[in-house]
Amino acid sequence: MKYVVVPLILLLLFSCNESGDENDPLETVSVDLEKYTGRWYEIASFPNTFQEGCKCTYAEYTKKEDYIKVYNRCIQDGEVSDISGKAFPAGEGKLKVQFFWPFKGDYYVIDVGDNYEYALVGAPSRGSLWILSRTREIDDDLFNRLVKLAEDNGFDTSQLQKTPQEGCES
Repeated sequence: MKYVVVPLILLLLFSCNESGDENDPLETVSVDLEKYTGRWYEIASFPNTFQEGCKCTYAEYTKKEDYIKVYNRCIQDGEVSDISGKAFPAGEGKLKVQFFWPFKGDYYVIDVGDNYEYALVGAPSRGSLWILSRTREIDDDLFNRLVKLAEDNGFDTSQLQKTPQEGCES
């Protein structure tokens, strides 16, 4: 099995040494970690070399006593590519995600649905961005609203690429 970092984490490792503009901090929303746990499908993200050719990408979050277990998975070149790590609460709507000690990356929840049906997540450096959903697809109106919100928060959304979710196992 090939270990290739899938979206929700290694980009964070590369951005962990980048800090956002202190004059333009990235706003986050309050998150109930109990409700946030579970499976999230990647609808779109900024590209990176580690997920090149990935489809059927998702993350699974499981709450533990003092951290959240993170499992990321995609299909790359016909094979499962996955990685496990930990996320530690770091403030309201903020997590520090770790896949390789001692590196931790910033994971900021910019928006989340009232019923935790979607989430917009980014790094304060604006170098990483994800649109996540509890389902493999979201409607165009919601997608466009989240893209606009990302733009309003200083992200260059011209980099955003939709993640193929067709022909995936359940």
